Amino acid sequence: QVQLVESGGGLVQAGGSLRLSCAASGRTSGRTFSDYAMGWFRQAPGKEREFAAGISRSGGPTYYADSVKGRFTISRDNAKNTVYLQMNSLKPEDTAVYYCAAHLWGDGSSKSEAVYRYWGQGTQVTVSS
Repeated sequence: QVQLVESGGGLVQAGGSLRLSCAASGRTSGRTFSDYAMGWFRQAPGKEREFAAGISRSGGPTYYADSVKGRFTISRDNAKNTVYLQMNSLKPEDTAVYYCAAHLWGDGSSKSEAVYRYWGQGTQVTVSS
């Protein structure tokens, strides 16, 4: 079992920045954090959860939804078992609960929730206008 715990959410004004972190712990059958591609998803009030960003197991290739491209940056530190989401130039429409998720043997590009085996509990991000 892999546990994912997000942190770093909060209230910020439009144009501001936040950095989310997602720390992973636990192991399954000897697998390590670097065996999992990681993704950030978000769910705004009254809307379905959507893919925001993904990163490969090595931390090389990264993928973004069009709505966040150029403003958000996903990164990971495999030595610390942590994935990050740097969010700049935040807009009110970025208001959502943000979740990190782990995809075993993935490449980080998948936008489908179904392939992500483990999920965090979410962290609230609120952007005021």
